[in-house]
Amino acid sequence: MKNTDFAIHLSRYFTQYLPNERGSSPQTIDSYRYAFILFLEYMDSVGIPPEKMTVSDFTRDSVRGFLGWLEETRGNSSATRNYRLAAMKGFVHYLKYEFPDYLEEYQRILSIPLKKTEQPGISYMKTDGIKLLVDQVDLGSKNGLRDYVILLLLYTTGIRVSELIHIRVKDLSLTEPYTMIIHGKGNKGRYVPLLKVAIPHIQKYLSVMKYDCDACCSEILFKNHMGKPFTRQGINYLLKKYGCKARENGTAYVPEDLSPHKMRHTAAMELLTAGVDLVYIRDLLGHSSVTTTEVYARADAQLKRKAIEAASKEIVPEEEASWDLDMNLRDWLKGFNKA
Repeated sequence: MKNTDFAIHLSRYFTQYLPNERGSSPQTIDSYRYAFILFLEYMDSVGIPPEKMTVSDFTRDSVRGFLGWLEETRGNSSATRNYRLAAMKGFVHYLKYEFPDYLEEYQRILSIPLKKTEQPGISYMKTDGIKLLVDQVDLGSKNGLRDYVILLLLYTTGIRVSELIHIRVKDLSLTEPYTMIIHGKGNKGRYVPLLKVAIPHIQKYLSVMKYDCDACCSEILFKNHMGKPFTRQGINYLLKKYGCKARENGTAYVPEDLSPHKMRHTAAMELLTAGVDLVYIRDLLGHSSVTTTEVYARADAQLKRKAIEAASKEIVPEEEASWDLDMNLRDWLKGFNKA
């Protein structure tokens, strides 16, 4: 069967345009690839199988139908829907130069708006929960030692799961000052410090895995039971496993929705409460702007306010603060101190 124009250009988009012309990271390419797997599944469900799909089938209506299918059939959130839309629009930016005669339709796709999403609160664990979690690991086994080092790095560096699974042995520097280079979003590298107490465990893991030699410097640091690099799903499974074991004790310290991103939030909040400046937390987490990191400061401020309110309940009568009301700030300032 002859390849359709859609198949040819989708292949070029992923193998040439994104990695070579756009310089997209492997993580971005993986995310976009999955979006198109879902898009082809949707198109198949409406009567256009992947092997028969053409560029002319890639329209505003088909993209809007796909977005509705994500939310109604797959139960995706507005945020996930927006990620998939970004993948569709990325492909449009490639196609508009290949098929200028379809430019009007492509402009219609680009005009599809993002859905507004609520900014979720920061969910993280307390120190007691982290301690209970790592206590579940059997350090006497090779896999247990691997899992322990994974948990240590997630907690002490705030690393993203997509960054964790791509660490290579050569990215570790185990002489003082102990550091690790992380290859983050947009292929940007950053150095993060490694805690001194973690070094013996990392060194032991390298020795057990026989990674402590020059010939193994390019090896992926963490591999699953099949000797393959971990996937995001694999790391999520690992955390869920130890989370379930921890909750068998009947404690609420370890939440059921434990995830690598919750570990990242935990690392950031620990640093913030320890008094570390937001700029340093931004650099550690690999945020492009301190504005992104400020979400942790807002969460910390809310916690402190709740603690102050709880502590002062018995001596201060309840009163709704003026700045909490649905009032225009300028009007409030005009009336301030005029009573």
